[in-house]
Amino acid sequence: MKTLIVIPARLGSTRLPEKMLLAETGKPLIEHTYAAAAASRLAEKVIVATDDRRIVAAVERFGGVAELTDANHQSGTDRVAEIAVRYPNYELIVNVQGDEPEMESSTIDAAIQKLLQAPGLSISTAAAPIRDPTLLSNPACVKVILRHDGTAIYFSRSQIPYPRNAALNSLQNFAWLQHMGLYVYRRQFLLDYAKLPASPLEQMESLEQLRAVQSGHAIAVAVVERASSGIDTPEDYRAFVNRVANR
Repeated sequence: MKTLIVIPARLGSTRLPEKMLLAETGKPLIEHTYAAAAASRLAEKVIVATDDRRIVAAVERFGGVAELTDANHQSGTDRVAEIAVRYPNYELIVNVQGDEPEMESSTIDAAIQKLLQAPGLSISTAAAPIRDPTLLSNPACVKVILRHDGTAIYFSRSQIPYPRNAALNSLQNFAWLQHMGLYVYRRQFLLDYAKLPASPLEQMESLEQLRAVQSGHAIAVAVVERASSGIDTPEDYRAFVNRVANR
């Protein structure tokens, strides 16, 4: 199936203003994410979907492709859907969030492959084992629990499952999973999904994927070895810059 990766990249950010253009590593943040997406073996094209000409210019400077989308979109999914409408010959659409500069191309391909292997499903994502116990109580770390068939039961900022017996609350006793900011959609599902109203669970947890869960759609989850670290705060970005410098 022809596969298109779309990277939604909004200029405004409450906790880290204009983070997509931060370039203390020598490259703008969006370039790191773009490079990982472009390394995918299963996708034919990568496009940055943005609301600002400055991001378009930054992407074009490093040789990437970017397109302006409606500035009034409420979510990255809306931006991805707008691009999907423009490219009707792509059957799978991948949403790689712009603030995931360390997303591995192998993770993107694992999520794509997961949906290719599940013809009855319309959406897939990725997760990785949690190895740092402090993340279990961190609401910035989104957790997911799975059915035996590998589809998601629920996503939460809280620890799920919650061990009623405190003695069981260790990474040795259960493989807690961290959800990653990546989605693969079948084209028509994405276009329909973007039109659905926000669900109560989505609004409660501020997790857009719960709109699909609450609407009854199964989400296939590719479990990979390592989680990537999203950039939401100045502290996140400083840690990222340090990791790049030490590679």
